[in-house]
Amino acid sequence: MPARPRAPRVVMVTGASSGIGEAAARQAARRGDHLVLLARGREALERVALDCDGLGAASTMVAPADISDDAQVEAAVAAALARHLAVDVVIGSAGVVAYGRVDEVPAEVFDQVVATNLLGSVNLARHVLPVLRAQGTGDLVFVGSVIGHIAVPDMAAYVLSKWGVRALVRQLRVDNRDRPGVRIGYVAPGGVDTPIYGQAATYGRAAGRPPFPVTTPERVAARALGVVDGGRGGQVGLANQVIRLGFTAVPWAYDRLVGPLFALAAQDQTVDVTPGPGNVLGSRQEHNRLRGGHGSALLAIGANAVALARRRIKGG
Repeated sequence: MPARPRAPRVVMVTGASSGIGEAAARQAARRGDHLVLLARGREALERVALDCDGLGAASTMVAPADISDDAQVEAAVAAALARHLAVDVVIGSAGVVAYGRVDEVPAEVFDQVVATNLLGSVNLARHVLPVLRAQGTGDLVFVGSVIGHIAVPDMAAYVLSKWGVRALVRQLRVDNRDRPGVRIGYVAPGGVDTPIYGQAATYGRAAGRPPFPVTTPERVAARALGVVDGGRGGQVGLANQVIRLGFTAVPWAYDRLVGPLFALAAQDQTVDVTPGPGNVLGSRQEHNRLRGGHGSALLAIGANAVALARRRIKGG
């Protein structure tokens, strides 16, 4: 027997103007769902909304909002309810990155990374969960990171924020056990080919890039939406499990190796770094797109190895 068509769902996506959020919006559109798209920049959101209309979305709604501003999140959720009367699925994928140690990243940039990634997730939960609880059903899925399970050099703000997101998910699951129809999901990708690395604030010793093995934003989005349909959440990719094992089982070896391996595989040693806040303090819509265009991670590792070797030779 053919599968019975399901009714369109109301799917809210944060960070929908780029990367994983845009990929999630596109996949929900292909399923014929109603979309509520949140991000800071209206122009980039309208581009994604137009694409989603063409992909088969039942409807698209653009709700520009800074996820770190509680009042803006409240207004966006209220606008979605005014239009649709319900929200079925929420994908929290908004995020920003800063490279640098705690003492290197300016306070306002460091604080904004935490405000966007962690407090923005709290704001989303604060205003979405009462809706889901009143309905008695619905899914809230957060996109975390393998970095929310480990520590890496030069990403202090991002590490702290993503550990916090993981803790938030666990807390929300405990707090909402009395509503079995309300599900809190979580996925943790590793390196993903999105523009977030190129848009990052950079105050450390090298620019960032997605580490090997690099997956696509579409794969992570499919995993997040798959959780809603009863699929498996958690780590995206076997490499994440290996890294986590090293961090927890042999911390003395992990701490010794993570610095040189991170410099080789998760940074770009071939470009000069110009310190600056990237898109942390404000949207740079002209750089928003689905993919990051980072090229081959293995070729990048080779280029990094050559650059690091030359640097050592020059250093004596």
